Amino acid sequence: MVIMTMTSSRAFLPVLERIAEEIGRTPGRGRPADYIPALAACDPRSFGMAVAELDGTVYGVGDWRQPFSTQSITKVFTLALDLAREGDELWEHVGREPSGNPFNSLVQLEYENGIPRNPFINAGALVVTDRLQTRTLDAAGELLAFLRAESGNPSLDFDKEVAASESQHGDRNAALAHFMASYGNIDNDIPLLLDQYFRQCSVAASCADLALATTFLARHGIRADGTRLLTRSQAKQVNAVMLTCGTYDAAGEFAYRVGLPGKSGVGGGIIAVVPGRCALCVWSPGLDERGNSVAGVAALDRFTTLTGLSVF
Repeated sequence: MVIMTMTSSRAFLPVLERIAEEIGRTPGRGRPADYIPALAACDPRSFGMAVAELDGTVYGVGDWRQPFSTQSITKVFTLALDLAREGDELWEHVGREPSGNPFNSLVQLEYENGIPRNPFINAGALVVTDRLQTRTLDAAGELLAFLRAESGNPSLDFDKEVAASESQHGDRNAALAHFMASYGNIDNDIPLLLDQYFRQCSVAASCADLALATTFLARHGIRADGTRLLTRSQAKQVNAVMLTCGTYDAAGEFAYRVGLPGKSGVGGGIIAVVPGRCALCVWSPGLDERGNSVAGVAALDRFTTLTGLSVF
């Protein structure tokens, strides 16, 4: 049975339970990312999913309280924190278009004069982190404080093992940063920027934490304490870029299947936003060839189908 309207908040829980049961019967969950030992060791059969409503009520199933490596999901929050500070000036340094290339590609930077195509590929995220670092002097710390406040979980922290592993395999990110610096699009020293970036990607959080932390985008820019982080227009901008660029070079397929703004990470997590209604996070570490959680995309597809909640 398809649920076309959600008349009660509690209707979310049976939907999540049905999705978890369906996912549990699905063979072929993909493979965890293998270039970071802490990620490679994850069980691809793990699965968790949470929905957070505008008032902070959160529902979940499976491993929804288990922390995992957020990786590129944090790029959404860093983008919002910097956009809140500098507004449209940010878009002079990073674009808003899908890349069509792998997330760590150097190719487009050369013929686009060091301006990354969007803030969610690695080059774009480095630019956003660099600009937030200039404004706060501790971009990773600013991000962590925000996530702790919005999730209501003061124990959220960086995973030092993951950050160190990222650093040991960070030559491509260093190349991206140096190349953009040659065009004047990086302000801070590259080692400092990379340290901030790797710490940012190493945050460990659960589906419950991330669903709650993402809810400000469902509230059109309003934080959990009622203060405004983003204007309504800026929240729309972030959601729009998530929809078109948030799942690497599979954003078109994700929009087609799920129909929500979303951002994935190679730790197996995906956050998604139903503007004006709720935010979601799903986690399962088995990835497809484009770096997105196989079970995560399938679960979000089922959620929008069963509830009728999408932006289309």
